[in-house]
Amino acid sequence: MPFRKIKPVKAFFSGDKVLYEAIKNIFGYYPKNIFLYKLAFRHKSVAQELMNGVKISNERLEYLGDAILGAIVADYLFKIFPYKDEGFLTEMRSKIVSRASLNKLSQKLGVDELIQSNSESKSANRSMKGDAFEAFVGALYLDRGYNFTRKIILSNIIQRHFDIDELETLEINFKSKLIERLQKEKKSIEFVVTGEVGSGYNKQYVVEVHIDNKSYSQAQDYSIKGAEQLAAEKTWKHLYEIN
Repeated sequence: MPFRKIKPVKAFFSGDKVLYEAIKNIFGYYPKNIFLYKLAFRHKSVAQELMNGVKISNERLEYLGDAILGAIVADYLFKIFPYKDEGFLTEMRSKIVSRASLNKLSQKLGVDELIQSNSESKSANRSMKGDAFEAFVGALYLDRGYNFTRKIILSNIIQRHFDIDELETLEINFKSKLIERLQKEKKSIEFVVTGEVGSGYNKQYVVEVHIDNKSYSQAQDYSIKGAEQLAAEKTWKHLYEIN
């Protein structure tokens, strides 16, 4: 008689039955320690305050998950591209684990529906979805260990939701691309933070591109890095793609 994986009895009766089922449906397994996953989807805007005044949210799990996910993806790319150099592998890893990529993945999988946050931060914080996915990876690692985590990430995420051949031709790092091109042209470039818009969870940074001390495109985003990439993309298209 073939082995059948039995649903944990506690999942039937737990107040967290919905979360148990969601993780099983999305990732193909039932959690052992459901508390880790509840914490993974708790945004800092609704952080739980402990008796000693410390507030807990998914930020520590996000930090851990970022490292674990990066290691798994790096190992995977290293093995499927045995003749590619470090620069190529780094860029390919960035295409998979970038915040924009993880945001899209989180929404596609339905992970974003599991996030607990206040309404203001949910509408304003564009990195929340990707952050929660990384926190989930951290929870998975603590719950099941590295080998199980690697199996889930590769079989249920990378191989199902990423077209590696398509990623090879995808351009995402316009900042590096622009800097490299201008260095060849012996021109200077600087990314200048010129201001901030909004406050709290709604705060965005305004970044402007200066080439040879001349102002070019500007853009704004919820992070300085994000604003730099958007401004670089605008500048690249203005200089090299628009006739």
